[in-house]
Amino acid sequence: MSPALLLALLDGFALPISGVQALTCQLGTGEAVMNVSDMPLHWTVTNQQACEDGWGCQDTLLLTENGPHVNLVVSKGCTPEPDQEARVTQHKAGPGLSIVSYTHVCRNEDLCNNVPNTLPLWDSLPPTVPGSVRCPVCLSTEGCASATELTCPAGDTHCYNGILLISGGGIATNLRVQGCTSQAGCNLLNNTQKIGALTVRESCNPEAVLTCQRGVMVKLQRNSAQTPVVEWTGRVGSQTCEAGEMCQETLLLVDVGHRSLIVGSKGCTQIRTHESPTVTVHSGPPGMLVASYARFCSSSGCNRADSSSVLLDAIPRPAPPVPGDLQCPACVQLFGSCSQNSDIVTCPKGTIRCYRGSINLRGGGLSSSLDLQGCMAQPSRYLLNHVRNIGVFSVMENSGVRPTKLFGHHHDLGGEDGLHPMGLLLSIQGPSTNRGLTPREYLDIRVCLK
Repeated sequence: MSPALLLALLDGFALPISGVQALTCQLGTGEAVMNVSDMPLHWTVTNQQACEDGWGCQDTLLLTENGPHVNLVVSKGCTPEPDQEARVTQHKAGPGLSIVSYTHVCRNEDLCNNVPNTLPLWDSLPPTVPGSVRCPVCLSTEGCASATELTCPAGDTHCYNGILLISGGGIATNLRVQGCTSQAGCNLLNNTQKIGALTVRESCNPEAVLTCQRGVMVKLQRNSAQTPVVEWTGRVGSQTCEAGEMCQETLLLVDVGHRSLIVGSKGCTQIRTHESPTVTVHSGPPGMLVASYARFCSSSGCNRADSSSVLLDAIPRPAPPVPGDLQCPACVQLFGSCSQNSDIVTCPKGTIRCYRGSINLRGGGLSSSLDLQGCMAQPSRYLLNHVRNIGVFSVMENSGVRPTKLFGHHHDLGGEDGLHPMGLLLSIQGPSTNRGLTPREYLDIRVCLK
């Protein structure tokens, strides 16, 4: 990451309570892994925060140096903590791994948390004499699968492999660390758990903490069942899971003939189940097609499907439909009611009724309701046959089958592009398995009507 992009400054300005004098503090957070050659780093903070009465301003910087790379975490804002003179703490001294922090709490004036660079805690390590031990060296918020093995400095005789879980002060990141140390064990921070506004936890069982791909995709277009969605990888980030979680990827396809919808989710989940991919055709042709793909896996980065072809290639490709005598409204709608946006279509031969219903979808970072109409071949009223879980999604179907009716001509019940902005549809889920996306992660939402 370029040093110029380090600080992800928070938007907004909080107004103080009327009539109460309160401090105004610099407000910002940042986290990045960069080259040692980029140090020392300077930044400018433009956002401010009006504090509650009696609160002070805080600066917290945490710097981890490991071989050719450094990780810097910065937090600025208001705090109820008591005043503290600027303090530099050496948690782990080099050579090899080095961790140092800077903390400061002040109330003497507005914007007193004004440290503008890493100079208070940056002191490049002197040249070292190579030793005889070689260790993988890595500093990453994503994973260390491609760690480079380097010769440790003389005196470092052990290889460290762990994770620093850092939260608080607007920060939520898990830093994977591999490198050279002088002592065995899992105690880089000397049992320190609180550093300024940050809470830090250390784990030396990285296999129990996975790194998974993470992202959400919603794509509405013509003929999704025929054309794989290949854009998923371009908007997928990563996340480090909590202990005991697995990686997951889930795809749901709803095809009503002339239009289709694909919804996808990747991320961590507390759901623990079989690791073999599952492809299910919930309702097949002729008529509406509803199919899903779900995979749960327990190795870092294992949820790496890059398109909907993992689903589409596994379901039968139906022959071109032969028109029948039945006509039905056909619609897949994510905002509003199908009754205002339905086209009347001639159903394939073999369909027996018109379907109208909705599927409430929750989980995996999504919360939405799909309104559906189309042609149906199976005698059941339900497309999902009472299924309540599809991969990471919880689903609830409300079905009402329309009486069979022959339409004498085409009724235009809606415009070609009768969709409202997708951004109003999706809400981000909070707890545990369906945590909301953080600003460092990507949300891929596209609408395509071609």
